[in-house]
Amino acid sequence: MNTKIYIIMGVSGSGKTTLGLQLSEKLGLEFYDGDHFHSETNIAKMSAGNPLTDEDRFEWLESINEAAQKLVADKKSGIFACSALKEKYRILLSKNIENEIVFVYLKGTKDVIQARMNARKGHFMPSQLLDSQFNTLEEPQNAHEIDLTKSPEEMIQETLEKISLSEFGLVGLGVMGKSLARNLANNGVQLSLFNRFVEDKEVKVAEKFIESHDELNSAKGFEDLEKFCKSLQTPRKIFLMIKAGVETDEFIEKIKPYLQKGDILIDGGNSHFKDTKRRMDYLAESGLHFIGTGVSGGEEGALKGPSIMPSGDAAAYKNIERFLNKIAAKDKNGGNCCTYIGPDGSGHFIKMVHNGVEYAEMQQIAEVYALLRYKNGLNPDEISEIFHQWNAGELKSYLLEISAKILTKKENEKWLIDIILDQAGNKGTGNWTTVTATEMGIPATLITSALFARYVSTVREKYLNVPSNTEFESKPLDLGIVAKAYALARILNHQQGFGLIKTVSDEYNWSLNLSEIARIWTNGCIIRSTLMENIQEYFESAEDLFDVIEIKQQIVEFKGDLKRFCIAAMEAELPIPCMISANDYINTLNQDVHTANMIQAQRDFFGAHTYQRIDAERGKFFHTIWE
Repeated sequence: MNTKIYIIMGVSGSGKTTLGLQLSEKLGLEFYDGDHFHSETNIAKMSAGNPLTDEDRFEWLESINEAAQKLVADKKSGIFACSALKEKYRILLSKNIENEIVFVYLKGTKDVIQARMNARKGHFMPSQLLDSQFNTLEEPQNAHEIDLTKSPEEMIQETLEKISLSEFGLVGLGVMGKSLARNLANNGVQLSLFNRFVEDKEVKVAEKFIESHDELNSAKGFEDLEKFCKSLQTPRKIFLMIKAGVETDEFIEKIKPYLQKGDILIDGGNSHFKDTKRRMDYLAESGLHFIGTGVSGGEEGALKGPSIMPSGDAAAYKNIERFLNKIAAKDKNGGNCCTYIGPDGSGHFIKMVHNGVEYAEMQQIAEVYALLRYKNGLNPDEISEIFHQWNAGELKSYLLEISAKILTKKENEKWLIDIILDQAGNKGTGNWTTVTATEMGIPATLITSALFARYVSTVREKYLNVPSNTEFESKPLDLGIVAKAYALARILNHQQGFGLIKTVSDEYNWSLNLSEIARIWTNGCIIRSTLMENIQEYFESAEDLFDVIEIKQQIVEFKGDLKRFCIAAMEAELPIPCMISANDYINTLNQDVHTANMIQAQRDFFGAHTYQRIDAERGKFFHTIWE
């Protein structure tokens, strides 16, 4: 059994001590009456009929918390009776034992409790202070509610049943689902796991998975959906780690009959943000909550701490916040890389853009690798060392780190990179990002170029193999130039990605916090980097990266290096669509070079689409009879 600290809470007169003693006997645990932790000053004050202030209570609550922490340190469980009337009191009681604490709330009306108090003798809390207790009470969102109108026998039975239920459910034990389940279990969450039954293919998957990992010894496994739902505390909190799309809709229909008002489904798959909004609206009709949640970090991140991006109903999110915070990665200041993103499907939206930026980041590294390999003539080990050196400085990123490791991997004395088929797959999020950028009129050119590079890699074998016909002298490109070109391309990729987020946020009135989004992307996720840490700070005072003085300076300083990189790569006939796109983006922003005016003139010529003039006020349109 995992170590647990049970806090029996409620207003004075609700029967905390009585239930606590009964629970102590049933579970064989030590009982601690919270009243015994009060100072003599507090007892005297209450006995005189004066309510305690928050300052009075903090010392008392800290004493209870210290006793509970000592039990946990000794790997012991215990039961405490404590009113814990306010959320901030419960936070203080939970300090450093958030994973072990369980609140049991004795709930009843003022009339019921007044009758109880009138029947009590020898207690220092006068019944006239009951109004003060109820005025102070903030009902807990994450506690087992026990009905005070029931008999003592029924109450203890209800308590035993409820504390035996799992706190959290997870559906889908694929790679990510398994890692998240282990992460939750390692953080003290009492779990129920469900995986579908497919005859001869998927049989007792959850049970077998639990048996194979010690940290899951208290988890429960199911392949019967009704039993799975009945095993969970209410409101149910169920994390869906299943395939996005039709499969998600089909599963919602299967589980919906076993849910009740207030239950929460958390979609951790890569769903389209518009589908997420549709599902939220559909389930809300039945009083159910749907939280669209981006999860980034891959298998390792899911196990050790991913970046988590939840969105939807803010009140429903509060019910699952502590579970997501437990498993999230930590930023450099110890904060959770999980935050409430905003309404609707905004969490899945920013995960989509995250993946689009990721596409371009990966493509940029591939193009730098190609130049160093085929232009500069370096072998994978040598390129790995360069990446390793870069990763020790301002260019540090998770993708650069793993790329350095990839290039040293060998199989039968051959570099594995040379054995891998030169075709790149994709799962749709890069496409969705490109489509959304197109719909919004945002030039996410680097993401689009990276996506099309993957497409080209899959069709190349269908076409003629065009031989190289390089006539230029192939001189190695200076590594300083390569590093600066790569640095600038990354800046432009992030500027476009966050620009898309800002535009869509404004369009849907989401009020997304760009700095906070960047913060939760500083660890746990695939695009974590030193640059992202800088971006978090930039967005504390700027709305666009192009408004940042340091960024402007780097663009001016590095644009020549990006151009030289592209020229060198083209001379060597290397495919570099992402770096070319970055260079074109910079050139297009040069206001001394005009090309769009020709396009607008053409549109007016053949379609009378009109144009604006530089010698007239903006918003005034003209048409010319061209012939």
